[in-house]
Amino acid sequence: MKTRFSFLARSFHFFLSSENVHSGGHVLGGVSFSKIPRVLIAKCGLDGHDRGAKYIAKALRDAGMEVIYTGVRQSTDDVAQTAIQEDVDIVGLSLLSGAHNTLFPKLIEALKNQGGGDIPVFGGGVIPKSDIPYLKSIGVKAIFTPGTTVEDVIKEIKKILEG
Repeated sequence: MKTRFSFLARSFHFFLSSENVHSGGHVLGGVSFSKIPRVLIAKCGLDGHDRGAKYIAKALRDAGMEVIYTGVRQSTDDVAQTAIQEDVDIVGLSLLSGAHNTLFPKLIEALKNQGGGDIPVFGGGVIPKSDIPYLKSIGVKAIFTPGTTVEDVIKEIKKILEG
């Protein structure tokens, strides 16, 4: 596995193996994609619990996606800047700190302010079901709570990216 560090953040960039590439398309985790998605997995704020973020980053990489992981304690502006610099297709924000109602709006605003307003955002972590309607109303495309399978995450990413 090759790793490189992003200019803007402590981003690990995982390159995919060719075993998941098929003629005419890409089958990732049993789901067909028209192109290989570039996914940024981020941890914002003071939340230092990164096991879930690393797990999903590795699982998506193992499924054949190109994954960039920011590391912990990133600002929303840094995450937005990295997303634009790395030309990602989608951003996933992992939160366990209870700051989801603050950090998701800040990230979406930072993406808009930096010219990345078209980059979809999804999230995961310990997020109360009662907060999900608010998060979706501000533009978060999907929220994955504990117990969501990797296969379901892959299917939802395809739905978000390819309709």
